[in-house]
Amino acid sequence: MRNETSVKRCEDASQFYSVSRKTEPRSFCFGKLLECVRVFAPLLLLVSSSVCGADDKPLWKIQKVLASKKYVDLTHEFAPGIPRWPGFPDETRKTIYWYDPPKDGSAVADKRPETMGSGFFSELFTHVGQWGTHVDPPAHFIKGLRTVDQIDPKEMLLPLVVIDVHEEAAKNPDYTLSLDRVKKWEKEHGQIPAGAFVAMRTDWSKRWPDAAKMENKDATGVAHYPGWSLPALKYLYADRKITASGHETTDTDPGIAASKDDYSLETYILSTNHYQIELLTNLDQVPEAGALVVVSFPKPKGGSGFPARVFAIVP
Repeated sequence: MRNETSVKRCEDASQFYSVSRKTEPRSFCFGKLLECVRVFAPLLLLVSSSVCGADDKPLWKIQKVLASKKYVDLTHEFAPGIPRWPGFPDETRKTIYWYDPPKDGSAVADKRPETMGSGFFSELFTHVGQWGTHVDPPAHFIKGLRTVDQIDPKEMLLPLVVIDVHEEAAKNPDYTLSLDRVKKWEKEHGQIPAGAFVAMRTDWSKRWPDAAKMENKDATGVAHYPGWSLPALKYLYADRKITASGHETTDTDPGIAASKDDYSLETYILSTNHYQIELLTNLDQVPEAGALVVVSFPKPKGGSGFPARVFAIVP
């Protein structure tokens, strides 16, 4: 009924225009034509939607494009004994259910009397939230700020910026990413986009899973590994409005600072109510600009951190 009325109104307007265009001012006639277009526009949209709706699934098309790209896993496998912050206990793992024993007698049953039952494979994992490649939510350092479950899913699919300083870190294990080095990246690739994930590539992950090489302690017990600098972080979070950042080492702060229990740089990031990812890997397989990053992790209520699965989609 509504569409019939709209058509009638448009026909009336058209007839009026054809009769009156010789006697009415041109602006008046043009106004009637615009009225007809205004009435018809919603109807045309409705018709086109019904006709093209079966093929009009733009997100599915985007998925097909993304599926055709190269994917790079930026995540370490975790297991007992992996490198970690020295104040954390090691992971423990126990099989609590094991597969059914063979029923046809074709093989020896793999019985595990220490399990709770059989029929499927299930394990019990015990580890700290900051285990392996992991997410640090703001609440990890700052009481009252967001926990893992409060991070918005929109913060998990982001433009990926990789600042490659692996040569500098190879020459100087105490290297810190400077503001000048960030601005050099922008001169080469353009302004860092708002909402980006900025990763510092040091190739420190190539030392994995050797904890001693990751810590790189000297004879006095002081660790030597690269980190961020406060001017660079303030520029990225306050000026460029990035969403998150990440690195390959166990700490945001360089090793010489962490050895003194100085975690002021990690404190800065988390105090801005943003999250970070630690212990990334394979950044050498990702371009410095143009890729996307997907940062995913479970949703423990009130969680202080959790192992993450991070991967890049490369153009």
